[in-house]
Amino acid sequence: MDDDLRAFDARIDALVRDDHDEEVVRVVTDLYGTGLERLFTVLHEAGALTDPVVTAVAGDELISALLLVHGLHPYGPEARVAAVLAGTGVSLVSLTAEGVCRLRVEHGHPPADLPDSIRAAAPEVTGVEFEQAFIPISSLFIRTAAS
Repeated sequence: MDDDLRAFDARIDALVRDDHDEEVVRVVTDLYGTGLERLFTVLHEAGALTDPVVTAVAGDELISALLLVHGLHPYGPEARVAAVLAGTGVSLVSLTAEGVCRLRVEHGHPPADLPDSIRAAAPEVTGVEFEQAFIPISSLFIRTAAS
């Protein structure tokens, strides 16, 4: 464990001296990712990484973004998109292997910022497509026929 930290420290020092700004950022990002991963391992091993803790961590916007950057988010893209869609009147139809998010508008109009919110929660999404949920015409006559 200490050897990892020393290795990161030595690498960062060498990069700063050689003026390699992009690589410094990459190494520091890797350091933080390794630290976050280790934090979750320690919490899990201590029995402290309970479902409520995972839900709270994933629900925090800043922590969630950091977990996404490091590939450590506990929920897959479908679950993250579903969380964004909750209460919007829009449902997830599919998320393709290419990252296209297909949505069905059940009623009303989707919030204008919905595609941006989806991409923030699931950066894997490359596109957002909407389809309207239509009411079959035959259902319009059910009440009339019953009268």
